[in-house]
Amino acid sequence: QVQLVESGGDLVQPGGSLRLSCAASGSIKSISNMAWYRRPPGKRRELVATITNGGNTNYADSVKGRFTIARDNAKNMVYLQMNSLKPEDSAVYYCNALITTTLEFEFNYWGQGTRVTVSS
Repeated sequence: QVQLVESGGDLVQPGGSLRLSCAASGSIKSISNMAWYRRPPGKRRELVATITNGGNTNYADSVKGRFTIARDNAKNMVYLQMNSLKPEDSAVYYCNALITTTLEFEFNYWGQGTRVTVSS
């Protein structure tokens, strides 16, 4: 069994920063792509950033230059550093990872989400 657990969500003022973390654990053989998604209130889930196991990254236009995705392959962790936060960044943020289990099955796993609220 594999789990993704996010942490780091909080209430922050506009212009502030937060760092989200996501830990993958369980019967993991390997992890390829990892990503952060978010679901703003009343809206559909959207892709925020992705990172390959080689470290190549991509970002949604709305967060380019403000957010940074990173990963620690040794710890099976992925992070999202969020700077210059705006009220429109308020959302539940979800970790996503494409994982091959020790039984050689490849699944797309999701965390339970962590809430970020940007408000004064």
